[in-house]
Amino acid sequence: MAKCPRCEKKVDLAIKNDYRPFCSEKCKLIDFGSWANEDNKISRPIQSEDFYED
Repeated sequence: MAKCPRCEKKVDLAIKNDYRPFCSEKCKLIDFGSWANEDNKISRPIQSEDFYED
């Protein structure tokens, strides 16, 4: 089982979890708000290599 990136509770990553990778709608909305307020940023420009798996 994985952990919620917001509150670190255990999370079921199965497709039935509408909020994955978050544990709840609340954690999902808090995270979305952080991106909307530009508190979170991508640290570098995206490179084409970022889309390839090793």
